[in-house]
Amino acid sequence: MHDVTTIRCLVVDDEPPAREIICRYIEQMPGLQLAGECANALQALSVLQHETVDLLFLDIRMPQLNGNDFIKALKHPPKVIFTTAFPEYALEGYELDIVDYLMKPIPFDRFLKAINKAYPSGNKTEHTNVEEKKSEAFVYFRSDRKMVKVMLADILYIESMKDYIKVITNKASIITKQSISSMEEMLPEYSFIRVHRSYIVSLQHIRSFTSELIEIGNTEIPIGKLYRNATLKMLQ
Repeated sequence: MHDVTTIRCLVVDDEPPAREIICRYIEQMPGLQLAGECANALQALSVLQHETVDLLFLDIRMPQLNGNDFIKALKHPPKVIFTTAFPEYALEGYELDIVDYLMKPIPFDRFLKAINKAYPSGNKTEHTNVEEKKSEAFVYFRSDRKMVKVMLADILYIESMKDYIKVITNKASIITKQSISSMEEMLPEYSFIRVHRSYIVSLQHIRSFTSELIEIGNTEIPIGKLYRNATLKMLQ
């Protein structure tokens, strides 16, 4: 029996370099544990029969049995993230209720987004109530060569800086290489809103607002014209 807070991952890909990259990413992430790596679907089937696997990184185009057919053959598949160099093969995956698909070569920030999509609350148990999930939810950001855990409840706002974003919390600020659009997709809609092409704000930390500005702490954040209607509708 493994720790319920540990997400056990299995990597299945017929290309050793591709497996190595994902395995390295998994090892960098607290909360993730590598349950094994396989060169084909038949090896993976054997692992699944003997090991507990929560999350499967699965290449689609493989010899003998491709990823789509492998998932169809499983009675109770774990959560699945497809990995592929051929986007046309990934379309069928959405009919199989997969979590996400990653295009090779896989950048770390895109890998991180997929993990947060699979486990947005940072906890793989599904029976906690909604308020508990909100208070416990977190994301990891890569900053200064390490992964920094940030509780969503601590985030005040996020500012875009071209290819980087600055995450302002009530404790510190973190700069990481990521687009604000990808960050917007990662955050839950019930807690955050995009108010400007350069800003995402936390709804719970808003002190006051007008039709043009939002005040969080001592900071005034502009509301962009394209975002004004949606923002005011959410706030009023």
